[in-house]
Amino acid sequence: MDYRSAGVDIEAGYRSVELIKGFVKETVRPEVIGGLGGFAGAFSMEKFKNMEEPVLVSGTDGCGTKVKLAFLMDKHDTIGIDAVAMCVNDIVCGGAEPLFFLDYIACGKNYPEKIASIVKGVAEGCKMAGCSLVGGETAEHPGLMPEDEYDLAGFAVGIIDKKDIIDGSTLCEGDVLIGLASSGVHSNGFSLVRKVFEMSRKSLDTYYEELGGKLGDVLLTPTRIYVAALRSAINSGIKLKACSHITGGGFYENVPRMLREGTHAVIEKDSYEIPPIFELMKKRAGLDEKMMYNTFNMGMGMVVAVSAGDAQKAVECFNAAGEKACVIGRITEGEKGVTLC
Repeated sequence: MDYRSAGVDIEAGYRSVELIKGFVKETVRPEVIGGLGGFAGAFSMEKFKNMEEPVLVSGTDGCGTKVKLAFLMDKHDTIGIDAVAMCVNDIVCGGAEPLFFLDYIACGKNYPEKIASIVKGVAEGCKMAGCSLVGGETAEHPGLMPEDEYDLAGFAVGIIDKKDIIDGSTLCEGDVLIGLASSGVHSNGFSLVRKVFEMSRKSLDTYYEELGGKLGDVLLTPTRIYVAALRSAINSGIKLKACSHITGGGFYENVPRMLREGTHAVIEKDSYEIPPIFELMKKRAGLDEKMMYNTFNMGMGMVVAVSAGDAQKAVECFNAAGEKACVIGRITEGEKGVTLC
C-alpha cells in the first residue's frame, strides 16, 4: 500500500506545477522575490516605503456554485478569472492597488491538464488586475470530493496610503452614482440560476436568440475586473467618494455598505439596459423583481459615488478604460439604505 493507492497522486501534483509555471511567470511584478515552488510567496515593499502611512488591504472569496457549470461544460479556463475578480474587486473598492494573489484548489483527483487550465484563468485574472500570482495550493481529497469535481478560492492583498482610503466618509447629498456594467451574472446567485435552468449539457448548449449565444457560454462568462478602470480614475485625479462591488445580496445588501450614516442612495432602474439573461430568468421562473435585485447584480457590477462636478469626467474615464459606465442615481440625505425606483 502507498499514498497513490490511497488516492493521492504525488507525481500528478509535480506535473501540475510544471504545467502552470509559464502562466505564473506572466504575472510576475518586479517586487516578487523568488520563484514558484517555495513554502511561501515573498513580495518586496521597498517601492511603497515612501507612502506616509501604508495600509495593506486584503480580501478572500471563491466562485460559489458557478464551478458546477464548469464541470458540466468541461470548460475550466475562465473560472479562475472569477476567483481573482471576486477578491480584487473587493479590495479596489477601498482604493487599494492589488499587489499579489494566491489560489487554493481542492479536487477529488488531480488531473494535471485540468488544474493547469484553471490556473491559466487565475493568471489571466491577475494580469487584468495588475497583480502577481505568488503561490497557491492544490489539495487532492479522495473520498471527500467526487474525482471530477473541484472547488476554487483565492486571497488577494493590496496597498494604499491611509489618507487615500475610499470609505464613504465625505459622501453628501447631491453626489452622483455611476454604474459600471457587469458582464452578466458574474459569480453570485448561481444556486438560484441552477434552479431556474436545467443543469444538463443539453440545456447549457441550447442557443437563445435573446441571449445571442448558448446558455452555458453566457452563464460562464467571467466576472469583470474593475481594477484598471478605478485605478485609472484615481490616477486622473478624480475623487471617488465611495464604491460598492455588487456581489451576493445584489443592490439591497451591497449599496448600503458604501454609505455613511445619514446618507441614502437612490438608483433609477431604467437608467441603463438590463442584460437579457436577467430578463430571461425572471420570465422563465416568474421571479419577483425585488428578490432579483436582492440576489443578482442586474447588469451593474460596480457602483461608484463622485461629486456632481466630477461625474462627467468619471464616466469618460471609465469608458476610456474599457468599461461601460453611466449615471444611475444620486445620494440624498436620509436613513442609510437604498431605494430603487
